[in-house]
Amino acid sequence: MNEQRWFHRRGELRRDGWESVVDATTPGWQYTGIRVAELVDGDELALEGVAVERIIVPLAGSFTVTHHQHPGEEETLLQGRPSVFAGPTDVLYLPTGTTAEIRGRGRVAIAEAPTTERRASRYIAASETPVELRGRGASSRQVHNFGTPQALDAARLIVCEVITPAENWSSYPPHKHDERVPGHESRLEEIYYFESAPAQEAAASADESAAFGMFSTYASPVGEIDINARVRTGDIALVPYGYHGPAVAAPGYDLYYLNVMAGPDPDRAWLISDDPAHAWVRDTWDGQDLDPRLPFPNDSRKAGA
Repeated sequence: MNEQRWFHRRGELRRDGWESVVDATTPGWQYTGIRVAELVDGDELALEGVAVERIIVPLAGSFTVTHHQHPGEEETLLQGRPSVFAGPTDVLYLPTGTTAEIRGRGRVAIAEAPTTERRASRYIAASETPVELRGRGASSRQVHNFGTPQALDAARLIVCEVITPAENWSSYPPHKHDERVPGHESRLEEIYYFESAPAQEAAASADESAAFGMFSTYASPVGEIDINARVRTGDIALVPYGYHGPAVAAPGYDLYYLNVMAGPDPDRAWLISDDPAHAWVRDTWDGQDLDPRLPFPNDSRKAGA
């Protein structure tokens, strides 16, 4: 039952034209949200002017966003990308209370956080996105930090995306951020939205719909939670508390996830505590090489499933 509450297969959270919706109406959820949709030519999705800030993230394809806020209306073209495995994308930050319409073709995600604090809207080009190559050896992964405190002045939202090459581990060592310990740990809900695809070196016959990874979350002193899931494109894991990780890319398949975080702390910060049982693993990275497959090349072969 616990896993069913916090882990959702693609389409299980379908609502109002969106493939998946997580928001304040989701049981047990309060500080973050996500919307995912697939558009074809002629489709239009509306974002209401409620008290949430948003980041619009093209997953695959290009989109035009018409957004309305004081002093008027603007139109922003998001060039997007062929897939989440084709490097960073441009994104658009919209402050709380902004209404918008999205048109285009492809898959798009909207990261959200309730807030009444208003910031300026901002377009972030793909070339402006800080790209971090994190970890070493089999824990090497690529992180796009377009929505972190260092890259974006938002009120609550902290957003990034991670690409893990086939056979590698990410979100590792397992860590948590469910207690406020100033200077050491912050309280943040977290959403994982997953995609997977045949690896860069996979055979042409590889079946995209069969691509998968694995994801785990387990209890901390704050609460009981147990997710041990086979994850595919479109699946969503909710992490209200607990140690989370690893996210593992299966042999033959690359793994992507979009992280959406926000919480009740007065400061907007991403501070974590490793599980003490596994924290020593970080020290083993010293002297190891970064996975030579990183950074990911612009790979237009993979299209979002």
